[in-house]
Amino acid sequence: MCGLAGILKIRHSKFEITESLLKSMSDTMAHRGPDDQGVWICESKQIGFSHRRLSIIDLSTTAAQPMTESTNSLTIVFNGEIYNHIELREELFRRGHREWKTNHSDTEVILKSFLEWGIDCVHKFRGMFSFAIWDHRTHELWLVRDRIGIKPMYYSLYKDRFSFGSEIKSLHAEPGRQKSVNQASMFHYLTFLVAPSPETMFEDIKKLPAGHWLKINSRGSIQINEYWSPLTSVSPLRNITEVEAVELVREKLNESVQLRKISDVDVGIFLSGGIDSSINTSLFTSSKEDPTLTFCVGYKGEFASYSNETQQARTVSEYFGTKHHEILLDVDQLAESMPEIIFHQDEPLADPVCLPVYFVSKLARESGVTVCQVGEGADELFLGYPSWEKQLVTQNAVNKLIPTQLYSPLKMLMSISPYKRGTKYEYIRRMTESLPIFWGGANVFTKTEKTKMIGPDFKFDTEELDS
Repeated sequence: MCGLAGILKIRHSKFEITESLLKSMSDTMAHRGPDDQGVWICESKQIGFSHRRLSIIDLSTTAAQPMTESTNSLTIVFNGEIYNHIELREELFRRGHREWKTNHSDTEVILKSFLEWGIDCVHKFRGMFSFAIWDHRTHELWLVRDRIGIKPMYYSLYKDRFSFGSEIKSLHAEPGRQKSVNQASMFHYLTFLVAPSPETMFEDIKKLPAGHWLKINSRGSIQINEYWSPLTSVSPLRNITEVEAVELVREKLNESVQLRKISDVDVGIFLSGGIDSSINTSLFTSSKEDPTLTFCVGYKGEFASYSNETQQARTVSEYFGTKHHEILLDVDQLAESMPEIIFHQDEPLADPVCLPVYFVSKLARESGVTVCQVGEGADELFLGYPSWEKQLVTQNAVNKLIPTQLYSPLKMLMSISPYKRGTKYEYIRRMTESLPIFWGGANVFTKTEKTKMIGPDFKFDTEELDS
């Protein structure tokens, strides 16, 4: 990963964008890019970028950032990887883009693509990315985040300037910025374990949602657009057999894994021994001559709440002949790591998976590996959570068996019911308010429970908040 940051002055602001300020913003994220750093300020001093680089594609200095396109039309800072950059470079060459600064930089491919297709270039990219482009021709700044939101992008319109960065702490490096809690985000955090996009836990800082772009001009006029959604950008498969479906999934998984092997540095795999990571390992090693590097994290001892999977990971490693690394953690290590993990999280994230991910990532880096395949999201795609299926069945039953005319009497009965907590109550409440029963993949406290928890300092009317 890399770290990017920048500031745009709004209208006739007297705020001064300096190299030292931009550098201090990116220095807060030095851990994201230990290989290089760069700063750029336009001639008019209206906008400036800074960047910390983790070199993955084209390790040469010519691929350093911030990068300005050869015609001096665009300047970019970029975090991520464009997996199909080779094919795009060839297409762009055929379309007349013959002057290139770099040998095979995916950063430059983004610049040339934007020059050729404008913001519609995002539909060409296969990868994980967040980037900022300053268009010298129109004096507009574009922020773009990948379809699923793998790479972060935070921004803030604060006083007389617009700033952005890969991490919240980069924005807090600006002088005079105050920190205040976003109370609505806190309310949602108690259910979802995280502050949902576009809000953050900070009142004046937002995160660009996945699959969105943002455009802002020098007058401070902002336009935000969703360019992709998993709910609308898919075509349902009809009249397909189970055998054909299995083969299609296998084909897409293999294609996905092969794309992510493209790198100028070593790529490893996080191997837990479960179905997802084992399939990932199988597909990754099938066309690789050198031993694949795999990494696993487990815990010392046995716990009722956790089944140690390190033995399964070793079995998979032996079967595919990988060079396996593992680390076993104890309670003291987890406790000691908390301050550093909190620092890197930027805002509260209550999912405990961040702890083992931190240690397995550290193990990979200490073993000389820069990039690792993780393979997350299978449970979401293939209904791996039993509670999700239960909610789907319940929703279908409600839609078929309970007429909407009963919603009002049910709602009245609920208002006088002494039993106002728990999942069943929440299902009925949401039904009577014409809300879907499913409201998120991680649900901790219900709205009724949260409303009782909050204190007198909470300024929001909870009736205005859905979850």
